Amino acid sequence: MKKAFIIILAAIVLFSAAGCTQNLNQYETQFLGTFDTIVSVSAYDTSSSSFTKTASSIYQDFDYLNKLFDIYNDYEGINNIKTINDNAGEAVEVDEPIIDLLLESKHWYSATNGAINVALGPVLSIWHDYRTAGIDDPDNAQLPPMDLLKEAAQHCDIDKIIIDEQAGTVLIEEGMSIDVGAIAKGFATQYAAQHLIDQGIDHVLISAGGNVRAIGAPVNGRTKWGVGIKDPDSTLAYSLSEENILDAAYISSLSVVTSGIYERYYTVDGIDYHHIIDPSTLMPAAYYKSVTVITRNSTQADALSTALFIMPPEESQSFVNTESGLEALWVTADGEIVLSDGMAQYLRDLGGATNE
Repeated sequence: MKKAFIIILAAIVLFSAAGCTQNLNQYETQFLGTFDTIVSVSAYDTSSSSFTKTASSIYQDFDYLNKLFDIYNDYEGINNIKTINDNAGEAVEVDEPIIDLLLESKHWYSATNGAINVALGPVLSIWHDYRTAGIDDPDNAQLPPMDLLKEAAQHCDIDKIIIDEQAGTVLIEEGMSIDVGAIAKGFATQYAAQHLIDQGIDHVLISAGGNVRAIGAPVNGRTKWGVGIKDPDSTLAYSLSEENILDAAYISSLSVVTSGIYERYYTVDGIDYHHIIDPSTLMPAAYYKSVTVITRNSTQADALSTALFIMPPEESQSFVNTESGLEALWVTADGEIVLSDGMAQYLRDLGGATNE
């Protein structure tokens, strides 16, 4: 997560109340400055002041977790992931969400046979530096030397992230570093959503840079939220419109997360190299252009959208089709669209789903 400026609740927009029920109007807003992305909030609420309270709660959760999970910046009075990395070899006392995130990360590492590994920090750091240099100076862009990547990979054993839940501490060996980029936004989205659910707040859609969590459903005659799935081949801006979406997913009380090659990449000798690194090859995963996951929990959805992107096709598809409550859409490297057994029920164009 790079340091970014903050615009909190940049605009609160009231949409027409026509057709709404229960005296609820639709409101939308966005904010920047957390997880290097735009977070959008859409909700049906009784008043702008009530919606502002809801949106402020979401912002506060994202701001708090952005600081905790940051690997680039220090914050006064906060021990974050950077603190753990900077103090490798020493136990660092941290807030509970870091413990929870790392425990979740270890679970999905085991469940996916190592496809997602938050201990891959040393390797990801090298790729980050080469990618940044290549973007800044495209004519001299280079790939990281494999011997350098292999040396870094010697310090990526997730079992050497030692978590003491009772003491609230995390210890990593010297030479290690943690990078939670593959799961952090999903965790933050689920964390913020759960706070609202615990308060009995309904009819809210949170979207954080490809991580979407629906709390309940709309109330204007529709039973589902429509969530655009970006066409990975589109050259249009990242904001979704009918011109650059592959399909629309209709959901309520579920999460939709997409991982794709179009988010962060650089070009070397005419070939694009994206940011999703396969731990087994130490190179960008090459099977797909994008993977979209639908499940209830956003932490799970974020972790698995990355893991499924890295897994070979047969393994990736088998994993989804044997996991209860999980569906996926793959766009392969040659452009083929593959759906899991139950994915079509959510899709407007590929499955005929409706939001009524």
